[in-house]
Amino acid sequence: MSWLSRLLGRSSPLRLHGVVVELRNTRADIRDDDVLARLDEALTLIATYAPQRLRHFQRDVRAIRVERFPTRGAFFPDDRTVLTELTFLARRDISASPIAASILHEGVHARVHAFRARVGGQGSPPEAMAREERLCRRAELAFGYALPEALGAPVIERAQATLTMADRDVAPVVDWSLAMDRQRSADQG
Repeated sequence: MSWLSRLLGRSSPLRLHGVVVELRNTRADIRDDDVLARLDEALTLIATYAPQRLRHFQRDVRAIRVERFPTRGAFFPDDRTVLTELTFLARRDISASPIAASILHEGVHARVHAFRARVGGQGSPPEAMAREERLCRRAELAFGYALPEALGAPVIERAQATLTMADRDVAPVVDWSLAMDRQRSADQG
């Protein structure tokens, strides 16, 4: 029996690298243990190449939720949950480093939220979102440079490209109902 099978069979919450994992797999074509192995691989990269970021993540985030969603990652401040998209984790045409960078990115959002909560502030004001997004991308960039070259290259490329965008493009306003409708249509097709 694999370590993942043993974890899946437990009655207590699933934990990887000290973080609770909530798996909501609605896709019959994606195996739970494949997704969890990939999540473990991404978290291992963070633990190895950015251990301080993992420690911050463990403090600032209550859980990682894995489910189908119209973006590869998100942070939900109300319940301090980072979402990692199910099909993004299931992809085998990319290495685990972009997945790890996405998780790390959302962890920076969680860190900013935790800081604002400590100083009595509310969520990020709209005018600060581009600045916060760039902070997340700079963290991704530093992570990419810390990785071995082959693993870091796609992370560095994506982070650098985003850092040059205009504010409205780096932090676009998203119509989540439209995005969810498009995702449902894609899943049905």
